[in-house]
Amino acid sequence: MSTLSHAVGDSLTMLRRNLKHARRYPSMTLSVVVAPVLMLLLVTYAFGGALGTGIAGTPHAKGDGEYVDYLAPGIILMAATSGAVSVAVSVCVDMTEGIVNRFRTMAVSRAAFLTGHVAGGVIQTMASIALVTCVAVLMGFRPGATPTEWLAAAGLLTLLTLALAWPAAAVGLVTRTPESASNLPLPVQFLPFLGSAVVPPESMPAGLRWFAEYQPFTPVIETLRGLLTGTPIGTSGPLAVAWCLALTLAGYLWARTAFARGTRR
Repeated sequence: MSTLSHAVGDSLTMLRRNLKHARRYPSMTLSVVVAPVLMLLLVTYAFGGALGTGIAGTPHAKGDGEYVDYLAPGIILMAATSGAVSVAVSVCVDMTEGIVNRFRTMAVSRAAFLTGHVAGGVIQTMASIALVTCVAVLMGFRPGATPTEWLAAAGLLTLLTLALAWPAAAVGLVTRTPESASNLPLPVQFLPFLGSAVVPPESMPAGLRWFAEYQPFTPVIETLRGLLTGTPIGTSGPLAVAWCLALTLAGYLWARTAFARGTRR
């Protein structure tokens, strides 16, 4: 058996292991869904009237101008960021329980452990994104995307989820407790709200507007919103892909380095 096929086989074994854990202990997966859904309900029904009035008539509003059509893409992206928490916690749990030390003594590919966690996290997060999207549709979200645009949106969300899963795995490797691993990615989960998830950046004060326009999540949100609702995308598409690729590479190198150093051996 070649080195590559050995690594792929071990990675699939680790993936099955992580998915079985997620099925037996669904609380973390449910939290990935609950937080975005609660935020969608809160912002839409508590603040949607006032916020929607300010957005109506702008290039950001499409169709009948319902605020949920503007908000839903940002909340869907929030579901993607929430998945990073589950990856960080699952990696940290394995590290602190000592199972990784056992893997090191076995004929298991070194790449399989992290690859299995990251792939499992991506699958769970994409399932959560689908559920959050269904809730948004039930609340009145009416995307006008074509099948090709839906595929492009799904591809972008998958790439973003992968880009966040690798840094999350690195966090799980370097933190000492699952509690710390769950807390460190939380700012990332709410970073979209300092972008264009809730209101357009041009409505913000100057300093915050600059941050909102140039942070990684804003081009992703604008691209996703454009694909689903037909708003202008402009240069956001290439920027979104570039940010995702850069985060994936940085996270992968960080996680690989942390694992190679044998944290907590």
